[in-house]
Amino acid sequence: MSSVIQTIAQQIEGRKSFSPTAIQRAQEAIADTYAVMVAGKAEAATQAVRAAFSADISTYYSASTRAMVDATAAHSLDFDDNFHPARAHASAVLVPALLAASRLVGATSGSQLVSAYLAGLEAQAAVGFGVVPSHYNLGWHGTSTIGSIGAAAGVSHLLGLSLEEMVHAMSIATSLACGPKGQFGTMVKPVHAGFAARNAVDSALLAKAGLRGRADILEGKQGFLELTGGPEARGWDGLTFGPEHVIETRGLVTKRHPCCASTHRAVDALLDLKQDHQLSFNDIDRIVAKVGVSAAKNLAYPDPEDEMQARFSMQYCLATAFTTGRLALSDFTPEVVRQRKCAPLMGRIEMVSYTPEDERGWERLPHIVTVITRDGQHLVTERLHAKGAIEAPMDENDRYQKFMDCLAWAGMEKGGSDSKWQAVCQLSHTTNVVDVLGMD
Repeated sequence: MSSVIQTIAQQIEGRKSFSPTAIQRAQEAIADTYAVMVAGKAEAATQAVRAAFSADISTYYSASTRAMVDATAAHSLDFDDNFHPARAHASAVLVPALLAASRLVGATSGSQLVSAYLAGLEAQAAVGFGVVPSHYNLGWHGTSTIGSIGAAAGVSHLLGLSLEEMVHAMSIATSLACGPKGQFGTMVKPVHAGFAARNAVDSALLAKAGLRGRADILEGKQGFLELTGGPEARGWDGLTFGPEHVIETRGLVTKRHPCCASTHRAVDALLDLKQDHQLSFNDIDRIVAKVGVSAAKNLAYPDPEDEMQARFSMQYCLATAFTTGRLALSDFTPEVVRQRKCAPLMGRIEMVSYTPEDERGWERLPHIVTVITRDGQHLVTERLHAKGAIEAPMDENDRYQKFMDCLAWAGMEKGGSDSKWQAVCQLSHTTNVVDVLGMD
């Protein structure tokens, strides 16, 4: 009988083609990740990683170090996409790891990168199937745990490893997978994506060099499920693969706001209420946001001290979005957070959560926002999906504007940004992805 990892590897290697929808969505995810990676390259967490490994960078800049720096950059602004089947920031791990690995094999075409990306994404979904959401609710950051294991499959695919070597790469990555959500709101959180990308590259290279691990390390005794699955993890007995790729059936959530995804549905709901009822600051008595248990745990900073904590503050994000009409990268700088942290509206915002009993049996429940006005009205709306999910997609203009905003944040002129946008939109026709997406 095949182990879980063997089953996943066989599925990935057996899928020989992808639909136009899968290819298009993968290209969009890669373009979005490139943009947030460029925007995040000057952030403090990224610079700390670069400084720590400056000797490696100046002499050789190994593939795994490059992957770690770029993935940290991709996740440092919390503007990168979410992938619900793995409860992970899938692309922030996959894209930098694959770009770093592509330098090891010479010219990697856009179609090869897309194929490896889709392989790694399907692997992340399959690993997540057995442990999500219990693993995440227990306190594990899926970006760093599930992300390491799934991305190892994607890198193995790109490097042309054999089926057996891919199995061992994923097994090795399981031993490297770590990342507690207690680091949310600190500089370490974006480095979780960096660790995962580095782990993926290192695991594939170790497997290629002959290192071997247990093929049943996910489901076996003292393995991933037993140690990190959490009390309600279902395991992989019911794992199946359909003809459609998971990017078609579940998709990714492209972020509209540069902050923790746990705030997004509430932010979107509040902006809906503001528009629908033409609300102003003077209308508001109180705002109550009801969220999931894990979201409430993630948003641990009602009175944030800096921009990292502000990204994990429901009070800050709701107050800022209501006041300005949107959330932008410029809302999350040390200076702006210091100015706004005592804003009167923040003190009128309360966050409550469902109970574990409410959530039992549901993959997710809607987030509900109630605005209590000064004249006693209770205005209520809810969101099951944030803007950017396939159920509420961003259109091409939305994606273009986000891309341009990210590159402008990094100091790129509009002409150069437009040229880069055109290049990434034609990624599947590119003969060498490093020429288009490479960062030094």
